[in-house]
Amino acid sequence: MMDDILKQINAGEVSGVQFKERILDKYDIACELVAFSNSQGGKLVVGIKDKTGETNALSYSEVQETTNLLSDIASENVVPSILIKIDTVEVEDGYLIVATVKEGLNKPYHDNKGIVWVKNGADKRKVFDNAELAEMMTDCGSFAPDEAGVRDATVNDLDATTIKQFLGNRFERVLEKKGLTGDAFNEASLDAICSAIAKGHDCEKILRNLRFIRPDGTLTVAAMLLFGKYTQRWMPMMTAKCICFAGNSVGSKVFRDKVNDADMEGNLLHQYDTIMDFFTRNLHNVQVGDEFNSMGKLEIPYTSLVEFTVNSLVHRSLNMKAPVRIFIFDNRVEIHSPGALPNGLTIDDIKAGTSMPRNTFLFNNAIYLLPYTGVGSGITRALDEDINVTFMNNDKAQEFVITVWRGESNQVEDLDTGLRHSDTDLDTGLRHSDTNLDTGLRHSDTDLDTKRVTLTNKEKDIVNFCSVPRTTKEILDRIGVSMHSKNRERYITSLVAAGYLQMTNPDNPTASNQKYKKVNIR
Repeated sequence: MMDDILKQINAGEVSGVQFKERILDKYDIACELVAFSNSQGGKLVVGIKDKTGETNALSYSEVQETTNLLSDIASENVVPSILIKIDTVEVEDGYLIVATVKEGLNKPYHDNKGIVWVKNGADKRKVFDNAELAEMMTDCGSFAPDEAGVRDATVNDLDATTIKQFLGNRFERVLEKKGLTGDAFNEASLDAICSAIAKGHDCEKILRNLRFIRPDGTLTVAAMLLFGKYTQRWMPMMTAKCICFAGNSVGSKVFRDKVNDADMEGNLLHQYDTIMDFFTRNLHNVQVGDEFNSMGKLEIPYTSLVEFTVNSLVHRSLNMKAPVRIFIFDNRVEIHSPGALPNGLTIDDIKAGTSMPRNTFLFNNAIYLLPYTGVGSGITRALDEDINVTFMNNDKAQEFVITVWRGESNQVEDLDTGLRHSDTDLDTGLRHSDTNLDTGLRHSDTDLDTKRVTLTNKEKDIVNFCSVPRTTKEILDRIGVSMHSKNRERYITSLVAAGYLQMTNPDNPTASNQKYKKVNIR
């Protein structure tokens, strides 16, 4: 038993208190109980020196006195009061008392001086940061930052197009029954869409019923993140910083690409699109197959990047006033998401597909705008792509970091240009892109036998995949996105309109047996 206690003391799971002259320091014990309650719980052992393990065992009468004292401290000196389990352990020269403290359900707890304590390894520390206090309350469910109000913001500060897209995906079946699909949906006004969903409802009433507008009339944080025109006007740090460095150090003063803050401003959908563009223009393409004209593929699977990016935007801590940070180095990609893993989750948990969302309301609604399943399978889907990835849950820095290693095998020439990405000096005002500086035109997609509008790597894959006629489901499954109208428009309808794909049944666009095939240009 003593060996177990010493191991727990060294691990910071147990704090020892020496019994001196039959008097215990009530305040110090209260601080320990507060720290355990605000952290993951732990044990307080009376009758042993902290860190050394030297015993000062209690007599039977001292055990009785100390037991009563601990119960009083837990109920009177810890705010709000807690319940503790007290056990007595017999040792060679007397007794030890082991008080077990569970992680609290009503964080943050504080002592009778109003000070909040948390465990810091085997010791404890005071908490003065409001964001950390809010994070405690979020973890225990007593505060939902995504449902908090955004002061002075109104429905006029939201983007009607994004709201329409959200409603189209969320109420897809209802709108189909009303005949509002395809061109009819696109041409309908937002209020007409709202009225079709619920008779007599306009946009504001719909948003109120969906809890994006609070009872007091203020917009929620989730509404501003999902639909805001200029989200950063209200929440400046709810953004992302994207930098592609030359070399492998964040301290490097030379970088190849950097997304300007102004370009990142907007709601989560805009941020997602901007981040994915940043990845596709800075990561290399690798050849797939032995033939020279075989399709190029992004060195880090696009599906994995989608899952990691959405995870960082939706599951970040909204209490931490820090941006998502995305760095591309020569040998790796790092995605830094503010806030350590919530609700006691571990890295092994998320690898196994365990889902305990930090921002439940945001999480449940973002699925209708962002390309993820919303069922906790994102990380496991990303890992299925056979990538070299490491995770770091940094409690001290309050961030979760995903590192995807590029590896020597991925440091190859860009198949579109035959050249490595250049180290563009951003001071000249030029960004790294696949732009032909002599002509001002983008590189042609020679593998598609066309000189039309350039395609992303993902779009190229779709077009080549459709060399054999494919259904909508087959195409969207291929690129790992859900069957939402948003995804159909983005990845299929747009390619039809651009002349890269054609319908097998063009006279009946909504036919259940509709398929799409590659347009062969001669």
